[in-house]
Amino acid sequence: MSENFGPDEKSREYIFNRIHRQELSSCIVMGILNVTPDSFYDGSRRFNIDDAVKKGLEIWDSGALWLDIGGESTRPGAEPVDVEEELRRVIPVIKELKKVRPNGLISIDTRRSRVALEAINSGAEMVNDVSGLSDPKMIDVILDTGCSVCIMHMQGLPENMQENPKYGDCIGEVSQFLFKQAETLVEKGHPKELIILDPGIGFGKKLHHNLDLLKEIETLTKSNYSVMLGISRKSMIGQITGKKDPNDRLAGTLATSAFAFYNKIDIIRVHDVDQNVDLLKVLNKLEN
Repeated sequence: MSENFGPDEKSREYIFNRIHRQELSSCIVMGILNVTPDSFYDGSRRFNIDDAVKKGLEIWDSGALWLDIGGESTRPGAEPVDVEEELRRVIPVIKELKKVRPNGLISIDTRRSRVALEAINSGAEMVNDVSGLSDPKMIDVILDTGCSVCIMHMQGLPENMQENPKYGDCIGEVSQFLFKQAETLVEKGHPKELIILDPGIGFGKKLHHNLDLLKEIETLTKSNYSVMLGISRKSMIGQITGKKDPNDRLAGTLATSAFAFYNKIDIIRVHDVDQNVDLLKVLNKLEN
């Protein structure tokens, strides 16, 4: 373990073992819960507290180790919501879920340091930041709370990221950005073992960029950081299969989860937990 582990070493080691895929084991599953009216896949949306809590418990019971809760859609073209509205959506859900299931692991999907801090103080254990720590105060929140963090790459903003993304060297630019942000945290004393990298499939990337990133994913998996992929029901799958409706993209999603299994990905972030857990159980049994 890292020498940066301080007085909370025991709890940090607990989280470490739940974001890093162990030898001879399957990918860790993170289930998606969007407390929003406008996320791209309607199967993940729950817009009142009772429904959101019920869905969150179902996600855990289906075999997800992590529950990723978001109060702002970051689909392509989505308009931002103000911080007060985002807080109103997610904090009561986190508090209620922690009341019902104190040991359930929660990730807060947010770009905002204030939302991240209140979520961690309400019981969340991880910040999943699709903007890659763009909020100037987000690093302080991570350092002060000692929580786990997923750093994702996104070119542009959700409202404009898919207009015309361009790269000279996609895998090089994405990996350099992720390593730079992660190293900034490590240099300031945050344990490397609590940092997750996500290449941001579909976030400011055309289909060929996404495919290039996946074909060269070893650049990230060999870095000794945990790696997460979130491809579930995304437009990339629709472009490959011709399925325009996200509701028709389960088979394509399962194909990407199998790819994650065979390419040493630590965490997969998915909508359909039951089906992905079954897939991983079978693959793991076949391999081991």
